[in-house]
Amino acid sequence: MEELEDVYQKDIDRVRQISIIPTMLDVICKTTGMGFAAVARVTDTRWITCSVRDDIQFGLVPGSELSIETTICNEIRDSIQPVVIDSVQDDIMFCNHHTPALYGFQSYISYPIILKTGEFFGTLCAIDPKPRQLKDVAITGMFTAFTDLISFHLQQIELLEKSGNTVKTLNRQLNNSLYENRQFRHISSHTLQEPLRKLRVFSGMLVESLRSNDAGKAELLALRINRGAERFSTLIRDLVSFSNLDEQDAVFELTDIDLLVRNMITDINEQLTLKDATVEIGTLPQIVAIPAQMDQLFRHLIDNSVKFSRRNEPLQLAITSRDYIPSSKEKALLLSKEYVEISVRDNGMGIDSSQLDAIFNIFAQLPSEHLLDGVGIGLSICKKIVLNHAGLISVNSKVGEGTTISIVLPIE
Repeated sequence: MEELEDVYQKDIDRVRQISIIPTMLDVICKTTGMGFAAVARVTDTRWITCSVRDDIQFGLVPGSELSIETTICNEIRDSIQPVVIDSVQDDIMFCNHHTPALYGFQSYISYPIILKTGEFFGTLCAIDPKPRQLKDVAITGMFTAFTDLISFHLQQIELLEKSGNTVKTLNRQLNNSLYENRQFRHISSHTLQEPLRKLRVFSGMLVESLRSNDAGKAELLALRINRGAERFSTLIRDLVSFSNLDEQDAVFELTDIDLLVRNMITDINEQLTLKDATVEIGTLPQIVAIPAQMDQLFRHLIDNSVKFSRRNEPLQLAITSRDYIPSSKEKALLLSKEYVEISVRDNGMGIDSSQLDAIFNIFAQLPSEHLLDGVGIGLSICKKIVLNHAGLISVNSKVGEGTTISIVLPIE
């Protein structure tokens, strides 16, 4: 129900943005002599006031609800036809209807608001405890014109929201592209140059050793060259993996994160047993995502928790989620979307605060007293995947206490 409330609040806000609606309701009351007029959002289960003029103390304000079954608007939603009643007691169809008896009105008029997409939005309606002359061309024409105008404004607001979202999306993609370009420039000028420099140095030394017939030294240098070549090969392979995340044919589909994570934990059960690990998995959501990338994302994060666990300390790993409401300051997120925050928390080695800014950089290698596998591509892949899904990723860590990686992703 809470999710529906968010949706309806957005509808109320959109109607509130139409500054002419209070004037419309004022004109309706003055023209018809009726004491109550409103714009209502109507669905198959809800009747909610979006804007109201109430001179008869009917008691509704924006956001107020009536039980849908007690309204005539419920029938209008099904028929998509207006209802006009001059006098309930003289109307053959409505003299015994439960709605006038329940709410105590004698005159009633309600016109459907149909969006330009053909979708039924709600009604423009008015009531009064006294009979009124409503079956008049001028009045019915006014309601037709007003509902068309409301529909037009709602469409324009939706288009503005979509264009604003598009601009945000383009800005996000541009920022992501600039960030990756800076990363690749650093890789080409530094990360890849270092192993090549060592290979050239060791190759020159190997040639000199062969010339001087120093077989022992030559063998040692050959091993160093081989290790350097392997590392260089790993760098290239990781770069290819990172670049492949840009594939345009990746398909977004409903992905069960809960099932994915639980299967992953089962797969690494042996490693977790060796770490004497305790694993807590909360109720994780289903989201629309690229399944293979979600698998990569959580596999890297969980592997890091295992890899960077503390010696002689049982690993504690928790993967939980909660609803996330973006703020207007978070320009990468769209206020019109629903988000979830998933956290991967451990009690591992932790990361020094001086290293946190670089943690997601490609090939970032954090200093450690342990000999660690890999060359730092994992978390940069995680960030890339999260950006591919128009989300956010952040880290909170303290040396000797552990690390929490938080991921914010759109549900759809």
